Amino acid sequence: MAIERTLSIIKPDATRRNLTGAINDRFEKRGLRIVAQKRIRLSPAQAERFYEVHAQRPFYRDLVAFMSSGPVVVQVLEGEDAVALNREIMGATDPAKAEAGSIRKDFAESIEANSVHGSDSPETAAQEVAFFFSAIEMCP
Repeated sequence: MAIERTLSIIKPDATRRNLTGAINDRFEKRGLRIVAQKRIRLSPAQAERFYEVHAQRPFYRDLVAFMSSGPVVVQVLEGEDAVALNREIMGATDPAKAEAGSIRKDFAESIEANSVHGSDSPETAAQEVAFFFSAIEMCP
């Protein structure tokens, strides 16, 4: 297994409910290390750029509005097969289809306000990490 890095975002619905610590506890208990972290508020323009891959999809405008509606915690998780492990810990995008004990099953309010974002591949992870962090901000 390879040591990887992946991006994690704790979304506005979760930061509003003070769930950052509970969510991070799940990552750490499963062996992922937080090697970079910051709390920010995305502007609509930043959210548009980050989610531009979805620009033609019907949910894009709502996603941009939601992600810029309040603070988020962006972080880099590191560990063995971090991308896949993070996705397992998060659960399915639709919380109604997420496995019991997953972040989205336990904390999500809806398919949109589903508490967390995670990279979907190592290639996407590299791009997403670089969007938010410089190399000097990561502490292995």
